[in-house]
Amino acid sequence: MLNAMVTTALNLPGHRVVRSHGVVRGITVRSRSIVGNFFGGLQTLFGGNITIYTRLCEQARSEAYQLMCEHARDMGANAIISMRYDATELMAGLTEVLCYGTAVTVERDDT
Repeated sequence: MLNAMVTTALNLPGHRVVRSHGVVRGITVRSRSIVGNFFGGLQTLFGGNITIYTRLCEQARSEAYQLMCEHARDMGANAIISMRYDATELMAGLTEVLCYGTAVTVERDDT
């Protein structure tokens, strides 16, 4: 249920915030494998989308997102507002992906 109640906006249309639980985050650190680097290097020769890296990035974002949602659930929230992603290269081939937002409890706004 919480996954459907996540937004990058400052509010959730049709709902009102009744409690703020604070910042929640999910973080993952990923590295490229030697095999992945090899095939990714081959794909760069032909140009276009480097699918092996695209999949790695999507997996990292998905994992960070799920961890953030778990953090919010553990705090008793039923929604997350102001969700954002951030990524930092810690060293060559090692990337941190952070997903964060504000955990809130919302109720339907029938007014």
